[in-house]
Amino acid sequence: MKRLLVRISSWIFSVLILYVVSFTPLCATAAQETDATRQNTAVHGVPTHDRTNLQSLIEEMVARSPEIKAARERWEAAKAVVPQVQTLPDPKFQVGYQRMPMTDPLQGAIYGFGQDIPFPGKLRLRGEVAQRDAERLEQEYHAIRLRLIASLKEAYYSLHFIHKSMEIVDSNKALLMQFEKTAKARYSVGQAAQQDVFRAQVEISRVLDRLAVLDQQKESLHAAINRLLTRPPAGPLGAPEEIHTTILTVPLQELSQRADQFSPALQASAKRIDRSERSVSLARRQYFPDFDVQALGLRNDRINDNGYQFMVGIKIPLFYESKQKQGVREALATLEGAREDFTAARQDLLFQVKDGFVQAQRAERLIMILRDAIIPQATLALQAAQAGYAVGRVDFLTLLNSLLTLQESQLELHGEMVNHERALARLEAVTGGPLEGMKSERNERS
Repeated sequence: MKRLLVRISSWIFSVLILYVVSFTPLCATAAQETDATRQNTAVHGVPTHDRTNLQSLIEEMVARSPEIKAARERWEAAKAVVPQVQTLPDPKFQVGYQRMPMTDPLQGAIYGFGQDIPFPGKLRLRGEVAQRDAERLEQEYHAIRLRLIASLKEAYYSLHFIHKSMEIVDSNKALLMQFEKTAKARYSVGQAAQQDVFRAQVEISRVLDRLAVLDQQKESLHAAINRLLTRPPAGPLGAPEEIHTTILTVPLQELSQRADQFSPALQASAKRIDRSERSVSLARRQYFPDFDVQALGLRNDRINDNGYQFMVGIKIPLFYESKQKQGVREALATLEGAREDFTAARQDLLFQVKDGFVQAQRAERLIMILRDAIIPQATLALQAAQAGYAVGRVDFLTLLNSLLTLQESQLELHGEMVNHERALARLEAVTGGPLEGMKSERNERS
């Protein structure tokens, strides 16, 4: 009779456990909804509606970044050099007094003007050299702007991944606590080992440890983004908005062509070559002499009469072996160095294009596999493991592994979504701006 009562009580307990487990998906959904609000207030430190828009952050950074401002000022300063070097040297006003002890002494004031005149073509070449310098600094300004925008986007997407990871891990913590209660209940009636309870508690502690690490990473990313925005590192920052996966449809060959034509970094290197070529022409023009023209007026106080004097001087490049010739040699070496720098920069640029392209393609494939196959299958496996553990058909380790597999798959999905957007941000930086020919697809499922 006693054995019969034990069997009946065990059967009733199993039915109750199965009933509770059958409602676990609904409870998990509700927990995720409440966790989303709680995470954004208690963990993330911002309410759900307080979202940080990426475009507004980009506009703020472009307007406030000292690095961008400094690059623009260097460009403005270089533009101001052009008219200076194209202008003749300042004229000289001369005034003096002369007295010549002659039979009929000559004495009186001397006054006039002098002007240095470079050999024809030198001023034009100096202006072209300065103009290429200004154009190079303009491209460097655009390159710095694009690089900082890409850095901000990468930090923003990384912060989105941290927030999503905290939501997933925290919601799974609620499931683990439910597993712990189930294991304790089954252990109390002799249907499970005490090891199941301990293992559930260990996993809960591991979740708390992971949340602490994620919280530290979140704060570090906040500081990194605030640094780019020229804000105080400890300043508040809202949670990122939901990201959209953008399918890249631009072929690799077109991306490489865009980089060749529009990359500011590569254009700056090309301007350096152009500038060096004109420097070579200017150095060769230094073999030709410059001129010094003077016009003087003379006053003879003895006879109360005026005279004039006109002189033309020529600067002879007498030391051309150690001066002008070495100047040409210097300019040619600088030109060859600029050409080699351009080749290296282009090779590095094409590598970055290829690397970003294949990373984006890989992320697109993994997103589809994780979203459409692995995560749905892992969800069904977890539900089956929950039902099986409630009636004693599945051990606790299988149940726990099912939950961890689903969690890692969800984290991997969001990680690949972020990697995809980060790769596109890097491609935009090296190809000169936003990519055309892409279509957006909202990622509703995770």
